[in-house]
Amino acid sequence: MNSPDKSTRLPNAAFLIVENLCLEVGGRALLTDLSFSLRPGLSMVRGGDGRGKTSLLRLMAGVLAPSSGQLRRSEGLSLYYQCPESSEHDAEPAQAWLAALRPSYPGWRAAEEPALIEALGLAEHMAKPMYMLSTGSRRKLGLLAAALCGAQLLLLDMPYAALDGRSCRWVHDLLSQAAASQTQAWVLADYELPAALAGQTLAALIDLGD
Repeated sequence: MNSPDKSTRLPNAAFLIVENLCLEVGGRALLTDLSFSLRPGLSMVRGGDGRGKTSLLRLMAGVLAPSSGQLRRSEGLSLYYQCPESSEHDAEPAQAWLAALRPSYPGWRAAEEPALIEALGLAEHMAKPMYMLSTGSRRKLGLLAAALCGAQLLLLDMPYAALDGRSCRWVHDLLSQAAASQTQAWVLADYELPAALAGQTLAALIDLGD
């Protein structure tokens, strides 16, 4: 029985529980019989090209429905999954994109916003439409929103891609803090766990193979 988006009270402080999840794409089994739970801290979805990392994030976000299995979110869960690098945002000024998100997140840390914009080197780009920004800058905008929004479950798809060294170090710091969180569950999807995070204890590792 499919249950693609079922919100309820979950045991043991889990924000999301996945049971026997399967996804078929074009008649091919992309994800098969996945079961895991997400709790506060840092979790990782690891996998090679075409193994379904992005699809799994989209399932967790409710953008996709599974072919079979259950996906249960905790009642009232606040979730962050945004892709500012998508072409649908090309004409939107960066600051307008960010402003449109704020009302959806009551825990938005507005006081920290100016300092983080400066730290990520985004100040000169905020008035520009997205199409004028590099892929790296658009990804940084998404990471900025993740750091500020205060959501309980945050899904990051290859957050290091197209970033400069300074921004990568900022992401290391962000995710190191996430690993110690007692109130937020952060999910990193990437090919491998970055070396700078090797000493962090993961709340969950979902390995989709190479």
